[in-house]
Amino acid sequence: MTNGNIGIVGLGRMGNGMAQSLLRKGFKVFGTDIGETQCQAAKGIGVNVVADLKALCTESSVIILSLPMAKHVQAVVKGKDGIIDCAQPNTLIIDTSTSEPEVTRALSRELDRLGHQLLDCPVSGGPAGAEAGTMVMVVGGERSSLERAQLYLDALSSKVVYMGKSGNGHAAKLINNLLCAAHLVTTAEAVALGTKAGLDPADLIAGLNAGSGRSAISEVNFPRWILDQSFDSGFTMELMRKDVRLAKNMISEMGLELPLAQQVAEIWSQSEENIPDQDDFNCIVKNAGLGE
Repeated sequence: MTNGNIGIVGLGRMGNGMAQSLLRKGFKVFGTDIGETQCQAAKGIGVNVVADLKALCTESSVIILSLPMAKHVQAVVKGKDGIIDCAQPNTLIIDTSTSEPEVTRALSRELDRLGHQLLDCPVSGGPAGAEAGTMVMVVGGERSSLERAQLYLDALSSKVVYMGKSGNGHAAKLINNLLCAAHLVTTAEAVALGTKAGLDPADLIAGLNAGSGRSAISEVNFPRWILDQSFDSGFTMELMRKDVRLAKNMISEMGLELPLAQQVAEIWSQSEENIPDQDDFNCIVKNAGLGE
């Protein structure tokens, strides 16, 4: 049974994973990407790959964006021959990118004037969660848009948390990623301390996870990607540094003084000096002497 057509812009690891989940649920998935490798991989799993946004809009009035940064979202939505130029009436755009709240709010207002809908639905769970359909989404936008999107979100996620008005999903996601960035730093330092004190890192992580000091970083990242030094979560240093920078900007825009958050942001910024953009974001622990 086919549930209907849906389009995806961005067929990288996250877009490809979401396509797999949607295909399993009976959706007919159309997709486009500027990368030939990504397009070929998507074809291999059954995505109907089209040449451009115009062709994608012809096939579906529901479009998922899976893009790296706000500037890419703006280009896809507002650029020449983009979604605004080519969309069917009453198109619903589901933006799963980790973007900038004010950019999202401005796009939402413009799209609303043109009769379209935008939901910001940034995701947690990485490529594995995208493939399994177990991501967590924090959603901003009109409730009516969320109701329309629910069928698609249910295919992609294990939990959807509504945050309120447009941009709130992206604000919540930046705050989440700031906490994640902080937990990576603090947990790495805790393990460095424990190792110096003669504790086995794996035993220490097991002990922390049995106590009140645990976090998603200790429960997932350390066992899965750090202790074995695989560093292959699918999320890069470049993207996490971008998210931390945006969270820092948000703190400044709110007129807040948050010294620990500022220090975490500085640690991530300084990591550009010795950890390349393309490296896995868990590699930040190397600056505490781990994983080398």
